[in-house]
Amino acid sequence: MNYAIILLMKKKSLKIYFNAPITLSFCGICLVTLLLSMLTNGESTYLLFSTYRSSLLDPLTYIRLVGHIFGHANWSHLTSNLLYILLLGPILEEKYHDRLIIVIVVTALVTGIMHSIIDPGSILLGASGVVFAFILLASVTGRSDGIPITLILVAILWLGNELLVDMNTVDTISHITHIIGGISGAALGLFFKNN
Repeated sequence: MNYAIILLMKKKSLKIYFNAPITLSFCGICLVTLLLSMLTNGESTYLLFSTYRSSLLDPLTYIRLVGHIFGHANWSHLTSNLLYILLLGPILEEKYHDRLIIVIVVTALVTGIMHSIIDPGSILLGASGVVFAFILLASVTGRSDGIPITLILVAILWLGNELLVDMNTVDTISHITHIIGGISGAALGLFFKNN
């Protein structure tokens, strides 16, 4: 019996392949950003990979509006976001191809700008807005006519929970970023369906 397994393995060799370049590149950038943050005692994250109130004349302000999605406070923060991105990213990348980059960049800009307007006294970093964009984008996939019930249910359950948590909890999580990220993903998904 062991001989049959060995023969089968020899005939069909398993290969590891780079299946989702956008998703894997995004995760790689996040990992390198966290390692750089550890080497610089958080200075690189503060300088480039988090967004906060700063002068509109400072060119780094605009880099941080996108760069904040790559910065994470610690390993736990990073892995909690990357697990969702690695789960959803390849599926979305197969469907949307390079348009997934548009989802990531638009979500980063919208969440960064809205955070600066709504909560300018705090620092925003992390990919949770992208995670929520991916979750709602995934619920939009399917037929191109109409609004899927899955989108409505996910929006009610996931975003409704964020609203309840945001109103009743004091923590360091930017629940408004989750909501805005989800809205961005749903809006872009519906836009892509019609174009």
